[in-house]
Parts: sequence; C-alpha cells; structure tokens
Amino acid sequence: MKIAHLVGWYFPDSVGGTEVYVEGLCRRLRAAGHDVLVAAPDARHASPASYSHDGVRVFRYSIPAEPTRDEACHGVAVRGAERLHRFLAMERPDVLHMHSITTGCGLPEIRAAVRLGMRVIVTCHLPSFGFMCRSGTLMQWGRQPCDGVVEANKCAACNLTRLGMPQAAARLVGALSIGVSRTLEDLPGRVGTALGMAASIEENQAMQREMFALADSIVVLNETGRRMLVSNGSPADKIVLNRLGVSHSNFAPKPRVAVQPTVAPVHFGYVGRLHSTKGLVELICAVRAIPADVQFLLNVRGPMPDDSTRTFAAELRSIAGADARVVIQPGVPGTEIPALLAGIDLLVCPSMWFENGPTIALEAMAVGTPVVASRIGNLAEIIDDGVTGRLVAPGDVDGWARALTEVAAAPAQTIDRWRQALPPMRTMDDVARDYLALYAA
Repeated sequence: MKIAHLVGWYFPDSVGGTEVYVEGLCRRLRAAGHDVLVAAPDARHASPASYSHDGVRVFRYSIPAEPTRDEACHGVAVRGAERLHRFLAMERPDVLHMHSITTGCGLPEIRAAVRLGMRVIVTCHLPSFGFMCRSGTLMQWGRQPCDGVVEANKCAACNLTRLGMPQAAARLVGALSIGVSRTLEDLPGRVGTALGMAASIEENQAMQREMFALADSIVVLNETGRRMLVSNGSPADKIVLNRLGVSHSNFAPKPRVAVQPTVAPVHFGYVGRLHSTKGLVELICAVRAIPADVQFLLNVRGPMPDDSTRTFAAELRSIAGADARVVIQPGVPGTEIPALLAGIDLLVCPSMWFENGPTIALEAMAVGTPVVASRIGNLAEIIDDGVTGRLVAPGDVDGWARALTEVAAAPAQTIDRWRQALPPMRTMDDVARDYLALYAA
C-alpha cells in the first residue's frame, strides 16, 4: 500500500508534536512493508523541493508567505498547491492521510485527492478539530476553556478578540446577522475581515460538513474531541478514536515502587513549547505565591529557536524574579527526552488551551514520572485525579500553588503513591496498527 502523509509543517525547518507523530508513524508503516511519503507546504521558502528524512521521501511545495484572504480561508487553493496536486496525480497513493488543516493543506487538497480516487483520512492533532474552532485554540476570549459548541455570533466575537479587537466591540460586531455579515465580508482589508467574521464562521462550518462528506474517516485522539464534533452535528460513524502513544524505544522506566522514598526538595519539570497557551505565566505566578520556606526546584525546558520564544523566556524569568526555585533553560534533543523525564520527580502540564495529548505527559508516565496538569482536553482523560497524578483548573494560580505545595511537603505520600498506580502506556506501535486497519477497511 502507498500512503502519503500531508502535514502543514515538517522537518528539518519545523519540529513539533505533529511532526514527531508523523515521523514515528512513517517509520512503523515502512517497517510493515508499505511505501510511505510525506508532503508539506513551505511558506518560508526554506526547504528543497525534494529530500529524504528518516528514510522517507519528502516533497515540499512553496506557497506565499502572505496568502490572500480566500487562500487563507480555503475558499480557493493557495498559489503553489497545484504542484502538490500534480505530485499526487503522479504518485497515485492509495491513501492520503492529512494531519493538518492550514493554508496549503486543507479542503482544496482533499477535493483534489478525492478527484484522483484516493481514500482520505484526516487526523485532528490541534484543538481546531478541522474547521470547528476558528481561533484554533478552543479558548473563549483567548483566556478560558471553551465548551466547543459552535455558534456563529459567539465564535465571531471570540475570534475578533484574538485579532486584537476589544471584547465589547467584538461582541457588537460579532452579533451581526449572517446575512448582513455576508454582504460586508467582501469589503477590503481588516474592515471586511471584521464585519464578515460571523459569515466566515458559518462558511467554516460549511467546510467542516464538506470535509466530513469527502473524507473516509476523521481521526480524533481523545474522547472529549469526539464528543465536541458530534455535538456540532458531525456524523458519529465517520469519527474514529485512535489515542496517542509514546514513540521512544529507549525508555528505562523507574521502579513502580521507589527504592527509596522521594524526599524534599522535589524536582518539578516542565518540558515543551514556550508559549502563553501552555500556562507558563500562571505556573510561575503560582510558584511566586508559595512561601519561600517551601523548598523545591522547577526546571522549565523548552526550545528557543527565535526571538519570540527568547522574549517569552525572558518574560518568565522576569516574573520569577529572584526566586531561585525557578530555572528556565533551552530544550534538549528528542533522544534525550526519556532521560530528562526520568530524572525529574514530577512533570507539570499547566496548559490553558485544549490539549489533544500532550505526548510529553504520556512519555513521563511511561518512564514512571507522575504528572500534575490542567483539567482540560486529553489531560483530564489520562490522569486519574488523586490516584495517578493531580488535576488543577486551567489558569487557577491559587490551585496550582496549593497542588505544588502539597507535593513538595509530602512527596512520598503523593509522587511515590501515584507512581505505583500509573497504568501501562499505549505506544506508537499500537497507533500504527490501528491506522493500518483503518487504511485497509
């Protein structure tokens, strides 16, 4: 079987959870004897058109760094995507497996694949769940978790605040009727974008319905995502649950029963992207709220490849001030992640947005390191509160301060007890096996 994976970003110019997922899946599909290739748009114009990564052919097609409104909203195929369409016509894969819905990787590409007679599988890695959440975060007003119920006026107002409009004004503009909004969306520039937002949300829902009609299956990574899609009218019979699994094969799990009790000072760790949606500002504020005589170490590790991440790291250091309990350092190579996770006592995942994973939490649990996390998305499904870890309301600074204080004060009664109850972790081998059954169905 020939399987083409279409992803919005890929190695070597982009390294994230979706890319790692696709890389691990490709490796296992090749080991099972299948012909595998990867395609991805290139808005940075930084990659060659064809190269090999981890033994897999990768095809990159340049698209504009500044697409038109119609291109960005999937109304038309973005310039440059015709090269992908020709590539698919030449390669003729049996399955096009899409892992992103973004410019150059969306509904026009699904249509092209269907015209060529390919089966189409779409996996929802991000909290946009296809075209469901226009802001892509499932965060109401950019600050609090959303219930996932799509309503044109509500979602229009929310997305306008993401674009910088004050909330009061966003509510007024978002409340325009669909008919009025539709007549105004063709106005040029930001005015048309703002006044046409309610109509645009409605158009997104029409694209969501078309995507479900054209695709053979839509894969979600957790039950919460499945429920949200169904609540918005998506056909339940096309939604497939394929939970995340850990990729690393060099795990050396810690003993389930600690050889020696964990003692203070407890070593907390955060490993992942340095971004505001990850709840790091709230986490550092929680640490500052904990009395200085409560001893522990919080080590924040995250890639700093550009000015924005370095600026954010500086902001976190400023919030931490002189608190020596907080250390912020660059990330580590993927091969060193298992050892890093095994070397800390507890992982923290204070996310503010809907987490479809995160894979790092699964990896921590696989090596025997419990997790304290926000009660949101898949984190609320993989952690049994008070049994295998602790769940805290997203953004609850006082709640995070209490949780960290509890663990720091009694590590043997929390960390060691939780470690004993950690369940076996699903692996990418399980994920690949389920996908092969889906491809062949």
